[in-house]
Amino acid sequence: MIPRRIVPNLVAGLASAFLLGACGSSTAAAPAAPAAPASSAPAPPATSAASTPATGSGPVSGSPDTVTSVTARTLNGVGIVVTDDRGLALYRYDKDQPSPSKWTCSGACTKTWIPVIVQDSVQTSGVEKSLLGTVHRNGRTQLTLAGWPLYRYVGDTAAGQVNGQGKDGEWYAVTPAGKKSAG
Repeated sequence: MIPRRIVPNLVAGLASAFLLGACGSSTAAAPAAPAAPASSAPAPPATSAASTPATGSGPVSGSPDTVTSVTARTLNGVGIVVTDDRGLALYRYDKDQPSPSKWTCSGACTKTWIPVIVQDSVQTSGVEKSLLGTVHRNGRTQLTLAGWPLYRYVGDTAAGQVNGQGKDGEWYAVTPAGKKSAG
């Protein structure tokens, strides 16, 4: 009879923990978490936004803001840049910090510059997988490239567009090496 009580209590406890974990501030960085590297490289020091490598090999389905793959593509006007699984250009923000990875775009900024969220693994094509990582962002996991947190621009509505290139002199399509596109 006791085992019958344990299972419902365990389920209720796990559901409560999940709901409490999903609650969080949309403007403050997540607390530091230990890095979980997938390679033999040493883990970066923990900060208010800890960085961990993005690893795995299978595609992940999820919400429209999540990615399952990144690909290096030549786009008119900017050269070779990184795109997501829908062909949308990915951007980096000069005010972010690459080492250790730290995002600064928050609040209203994320309405225009949408953080690239991953749930599990990321496939790559033309992008060195060892340069991919993640940064914790308000209970979610944002993809990084060479330490730079990645974003989509709300003004890019079709594959191949790079309407965010050079915006405010701080936003640039990102190259497969994590550099700013010169285009």
